[in-house]
Parts: sequence; structure tokens; C-alpha cells
Amino acid sequence: GGSNINTSAINRQRVVGEKESSVKTKDLNMRRKICSGILLCLGCFDNATSLLHGYTNPSTRGKVPIQMSMSSRGDTERVPLKKGSTVALVTPMHPNGDLDLQSLRGLLRYHVMSGTDGLCILGTTGEATTLSMEERESVLKVAVEEVKGKIPILAGTGTIDPKHVKEQTMQAMDLGCDAALIVTPYYVKPPQRGLVKHFVEMADIGLPVILYNVPGRTGVNLLPQSVALCACEHENIVGLKDATGDLDNVARLRGALEASGYGKDFLLYSGDDATSAEFVLRGGDGCISVSANVAAKNLHEIMMAALEGDEEKVRLLN
Repeated sequence: GGSNINTSAINRQRVVGEKESSVKTKDLNMRRKICSGILLCLGCFDNATSLLHGYTNPSTRGKVPIQMSMSSRGDTERVPLKKGSTVALVTPMHPNGDLDLQSLRGLLRYHVMSGTDGLCILGTTGEATTLSMEERESVLKVAVEEVKGKIPILAGTGTIDPKHVKEQTMQAMDLGCDAALIVTPYYVKPPQRGLVKHFVEMADIGLPVILYNVPGRTGVNLLPQSVALCACEHENIVGLKDATGDLDNVARLRGALEASGYGKDFLLYSGDDATSAEFVLRGGDGCISVSANVAAKNLHEIMMAALEGDEEKVRLLN
């Protein structure tokens, strides 16, 4: 009998000890979350990430992915694309090539805090052509969780195969993205009528479309008259990313659009960082910028000054 009593007492002590340990762990976890939130507000992303890595269990620090989100899940209302600085976001990866979703969350929060006007994810800069559909889904889900409703999400869905473009565009739409960036099919050099047909078919899917013209990489140039025809043919075709580097193209595009009844409502983004400020001063609406990955606030301020026509301020900031 004495042996049973001693065993019961030991068991009770063990249960009490486990409860006390659980309370202490919960308290520690809450303190970590509060401190990491403060660090994020101060812009100390690396420190906040290190703190959050192990908040579920101190023994797994650096191994447990962040699950917290800065925006509500299930928010499917589309946010209209805006003028200004849209970042052509890089896709963080580990040295072995796996996605680094933890760093992606920190990068997205950086852009929210820096005033970035738009997010272009899974574009050329994001190395989207190297990602599987499953990896694309993971990246898009994180983007929607972090910035949906705060920054318009423009997903790169263009490629050479129209069937694959449709698949990627439907995925982006289903996951809650606000628009699709679709490049002219590369290498095959379609005629202008083929390009117009391609873009109109993709716009039929239902997601607003930004056309992407980068002839130096694709081998085909989308002419201003074709851009205007696309805008006339489908209301979901709402803008163009022009990466020709030809500043005179702004006037050509505006002229063709106005002749077709589409003026300033059609968004014209520069896709060439070296000339983006001048592009906007000449009548463009903003940029889709690689440099914004590391100079987000500066690019936003440059674009705002250019949109206001303040050339002197643009020169000082640029």
C-alpha cells in the first residue's frame, strides 16, 4: 500500500510540474511575440525573425516557420492597382534552392512599412520560371496572408505556353491576387494579331491584366497600336509594363490609347529602372522596379515627385 501512495504522490507532483512548465512556456511565448512585434515596428526584421523562429518551443528555435499573419485570411476583395512604385519582388531562397518563406514574410512587411505602392510577385526578378506550381502556391499564399488589402498584389503569370499561362493566372486568381502580369510569349515571335488574341483570351479568365513588353528578352515588340487594341477589346486589360527603355514610347502609347478612347485611365508602368523617373515625368504612371527591393521608400518618394511633375525633387532624390 505504501508503494502505491508514494507512486501516486510522485505522479501528482509530475502533473503539477508539467502544468507550471506549460504556464511558464505560454508566458515566455507571449513575451516573445510582443517583443518581436516591437522589433518589427522598429524595422529590426532579422532580430524579430530570430525571436519568432522558436516561439512554439525553445528547443526548436530556428526550425519552426512563422505562422502568424498581418492580414485577415479569406479577404478576397480585389485592390485596384495604383500609380507609384511597384516592387518587382525577389523570391528569397535558401542556399540549396528551397523557398525561404520566413524571409519572404519579413520582406513583405518591409514594403508595407516603407510605403511601397504595389507588389509584383513571381515575375522575372522573382525567378518564377524556376518554380513549380506548388512553390508558386506557397509564395502567393504568404503574400496574400501578409499584404492583402494593404498593397495591390500583381502576380506574374506569363510564359510561352498559353495553357500554362491560364493555369498560373487561375491559380493567382483563386488564391486572392489582385491582377496578373502577362509577358508577350517569348522566343516564338508571334505576330501582333496573335499577341492581341493571346492577351484578350487571358483577360477572359477574369483577373485584371497588365501587359508586359520587354522585347530585348522576348524577341517581340508589342506595338502601341496593339496595346490600344487590347484595351479596347477587353475591360480587364488595365495597363502595361514597358521595359523597352525607349522614353519616346510614352508619347506613342498615350497617343494610341487616346485615339482609341482610352486616356489616363490606362496605367503605364516603366520596367526599366534607369529611365523610370523620366518615364513618369513624360506621362507614365509609375514603375515596376527591381531597385525597390533595397530602396523601397526612396523609389516611392521619387515616383510621387515625378507624378507631381516636380523635376527638381526627382533629381535630388534620384
